[in-house]
Amino acid sequence: MYQVKGKWALITGAARGIGYLTALFMAEKGCNLILHSRDLSHTEKVLAEVKEKGVSAHAVAADLNDLDAVRRMLAEIDSLGVQVDIVLNNAGLQIAYRNDYLKTPVEDYEVSFRVNTIAPAMICYHFLPGMMARGSGRILNTTSGIALDVCQAGYSASKAALDKITIDLGSKVEGTDVLINLTDPGWCRTDLGGPHAPNAPESAIPGIVVGVFVDDGHSGRYLGAQHFAGMTLEDAVAKAEREFRAPY
Repeated sequence: MYQVKGKWALITGAARGIGYLTALFMAEKGCNLILHSRDLSHTEKVLAEVKEKGVSAHAVAADLNDLDAVRRMLAEIDSLGVQVDIVLNNAGLQIAYRNDYLKTPVEDYEVSFRVNTIAPAMICYHFLPGMMARGSGRILNTTSGIALDVCQAGYSASKAALDKITIDLGSKVEGTDVLINLTDPGWCRTDLGGPHAPNAPESAIPGIVVGVFVDDGHSGRYLGAQHFAGMTLEDAVAKAEREFRAPY
C-alpha cells in the first residue's frame, strides 16, 4: 500500500463536504496538506484541525473559474518549496439544473468546463512531470456517475471530458508508480449534492481516496467510493486492486 506519511498532498475544494472529510482522513494518515478553497477564510477551520493532528499544512486560494488565478495558485504552491506527490482534484461546480434543457445557456458549458475540466487539467499538467521524473506520485480526479440527465448538461459534459483527459494521461504512466485515476463520491448530501441525496458524505470515506493508496501500477480506473463504503482502508485497497481494472 502506498505510504503517504510525510508526503505532501494538494486537495482542491478542501473547505467543506467531501474535500473537508478527505483532508481530515489524509491528515490522520500523516500526510502533509496544501488546502485549496476560493477564499482563505474558508479553510481556516480545516487548516487548524489538520495541524492539530500533527501534520504540516498550508492554505491557498483561487477561483477555479479564473484560470489566471489558477496559474497564480500554482506559482504560490511552487514557492512553498515542498514536493507535491499527491493531487486530489476534488473541487467541482454544478452550475444549474435546467428543466427547460433545450434552452441551456452557453455559459453553463463555459463555466463548467473551466472549473470541472480545464482547471483540474492545468493542475495535472503542472505536477505530473515532476512525479514522472521522480518515478512516483498519485493523482485522483473527481468525476461523477451522472448519466442521461440533459438538465445538467454543462456539468455532465465537463466531467466526461475530465474522464477522457484522465484516462488518456493514465496511458502514459501505466505500469509505473505514477498513478492517475478517477474517483466518484456518489450522490452525497453535500452542498453540491443537495439535502435529498441518498448517501451521507461520510460514506465516501475511504473510497474517495482509495486511488491514492493502491500500489499496483494501474491507472485510468473509475473508483466509485460507494463500492468501498464501510470498509477499512486496507480492505478497500485490496478490493480496488483485485476488482477494478485499467481500461488499456
